[in-house]
Amino acid sequence: MEGFVFGRKNTYLESVEQESASLSLLARGAGLEFMKHTINKETAFYIYPGKNPDAYEFFYILEGQIKCEDQDIILSVGDYFSVKALTELIFFEAINETTLLWVINEPTFRLISEDVFKLIQIVKSVGDKDRYTKEHSERVQSVSIKIGKYLGLSPEDTDNLIVASILHDVGKINVPEEILNKPGGLTDEEYDIIKKHPADGADMIKDTYYADISNIIHQHHERLNGSGYPDGLKGDEITIGAKIIGVSDSYDAMTDDRSYRKAYTPEYAMNELKRLSDVLYDAEVVDALEAVLIEEGILNSN
Repeated sequence: MEGFVFGRKNTYLESVEQESASLSLLARGAGLEFMKHTINKETAFYIYPGKNPDAYEFFYILEGQIKCEDQDIILSVGDYFSVKALTELIFFEAINETTLLWVINEPTFRLISEDVFKLIQIVKSVGDKDRYTKEHSERVQSVSIKIGKYLGLSPEDTDNLIVASILHDVGKINVPEEILNKPGGLTDEEYDIIKKHPADGADMIKDTYYADISNIIHQHHERLNGSGYPDGLKGDEITIGAKIIGVSDSYDAMTDDRSYRKAYTPEYAMNELKRLSDVLYDAEVVDALEAVLIEEGILNSN
């Protein structure tokens, strides 16, 4: 039935085992993550103040007991607590093996996800192959997040953008090093190999719990007028995440050194993006990038 999703006992989107605890992702959506957190007996743990004042966490005890050291209280099965805008650490200890249902309204599991970690390692190995874009993915992620914030993306779209932007070039692991680093233009055959990387990257993502961002990665070289690749999509056929990464990616490519040219200035790159607004690039996204660069003092406001 459309809109209805269920899971069986002991099945998860992903589970990470740690020395004294395990964390399993049960579901994610609408900016929320639902996790099962199992903590070993006599293990100390804490909850710390976050950077986001709007972050909200809810914990429900499914099994076991925990002691809140700061409040000198013991919480048992059926008890629960929540956290928002903490100003200091709260320390706990699991009296016996304890399982918590943990709900949070900001992306958390991706920070320890083994699947995402492995893919990021692949991205780093692409950077090792391509000496001209070693930190490219990190820069594209940083700019994309700022554009998304300026545009007021939903928490879920923002979470997807954070992961998709750092992994957008993961498919380049299949591109030979001599093509990535070739000075000058590529042959048609070499360009055809390059054009496979969005689809290859999307295929690599499909096997993880972030499968729903595979279309963003697949589309990040699509352009509004249909001249992009791999599918020649147009306009609204392209997701907002892919449009944002497309602008960030192009800006970073123009302002980065290449084997065949020196980096262009931010002013030149911005003028090119504006010239091609509503042709190749979404004008709203381009305007958002310009606003971000002005705010950071990289561009002048006049």
